[in-house]
Amino acid sequence: MAYSVPKLTDWSADSLDKAVAALRAALAEETKSVKTEADWKALRDRWMARKNGVLTQINDLWLKAAPKDAKREVGRRVNEIKSFVEEAIANAESLKSGVVPAPEIDITLPGNRRKLGAEHPVIKTMNEIVGVFRNLGYSVEEGPEIETDYYNFEALNFPPNHPARDTQDTLVIANQQNKPLRDRLLLRTHTSPVQIRTMEKQRPPVRVVCPGKVHRNDAPDATHSPIFHQVEGLAVDTNITFCDLKGTLDHAMKALFGSSVKTRFYPSFFPFTEPSADVQISCIFCGGKGQRDGGPCRNCKASGWIELLGCGMVDPNVFGFVDYDAKKVSGFAFGMGVERIAILKYGVDDIQLFFNGDVRFLEQFG
Repeated sequence: MAYSVPKLTDWSADSLDKAVAALRAALAEETKSVKTEADWKALRDRWMARKNGVLTQINDLWLKAAPKDAKREVGRRVNEIKSFVEEAIANAESLKSGVVPAPEIDITLPGNRRKLGAEHPVIKTMNEIVGVFRNLGYSVEEGPEIETDYYNFEALNFPPNHPARDTQDTLVIANQQNKPLRDRLLLRTHTSPVQIRTMEKQRPPVRVVCPGKVHRNDAPDATHSPIFHQVEGLAVDTNITFCDLKGTLDHAMKALFGSSVKTRFYPSFFPFTEPSADVQISCIFCGGKGQRDGGPCRNCKASGWIELLGCGMVDPNVFGFVDYDAKKVSGFAFGMGVERIAILKYGVDDIQLFFNGDVRFLEQFG
């Protein structure tokens, strides 16, 4: 039997509670009979219609008719009834189609763990390199990719006519012609500016590695990319010698490629180090023999050695830019291309594979 709103004569709390309980029981019975869309619409209109719905009748027959001293209690119960009816009608809508309302979420249960991806091989290699030097007591410093000419070249002992300043090698920011040369902006060609910035804010001793992305105007091919990554290192203290540099890099190469790897240094030139050296490691593919599978080793071109990085003792002129006393301190610096080392570690034959975003390639490193 359909519920009809009674007129109240007793406004006590007990009487109001009984009236509300009767209403809730009647609504529960009526919602059970909802089977179709038409049943639900009829139920909704009977209870929630603006002109003559049950809620409207309750407002007129209970709230408006209540004596002044009872209006507060009646009003509170009318609000509760309104919320209860709206929720019951909404639940009845899902029942008509056989859809069970979703249960409340138990926030005390453990959540669904999101599947984690794997590190990109370049980032993984860079983290391995940084980890080796962290274990030696080096800290990590980073700097901006958009640099000034001063930090990228001048403070690193590159004179204005140095070939590395040529626009064929360096990507410069447009509309910089009206600025002084040292203030012109460019995309850094190495992470060495971070070393200058570090020495400006820190007095010796300094031991840092500087990982990051660098940019050069190189045509992309199997061994070149206009964007690549470097890890550079700097150590400055009293009585730093070339022997310290050799021992540090020999340890690092053994940590990266295995204890059987040998290193050798031979003269080179970098404007910010003097003396400078290129570092080679014994070929990890042929064991330094130059021969593999009955023929010459392709990776080392039958030499038994692979060139890997550059290094040297910090040029005293560089210390002049950061107000270090070259008579009291000395230091060494080194730099290596991360992609170069990743290619060797993972046997990749084309640097472009690291940047193409091919999931089939990247899944091999998961």
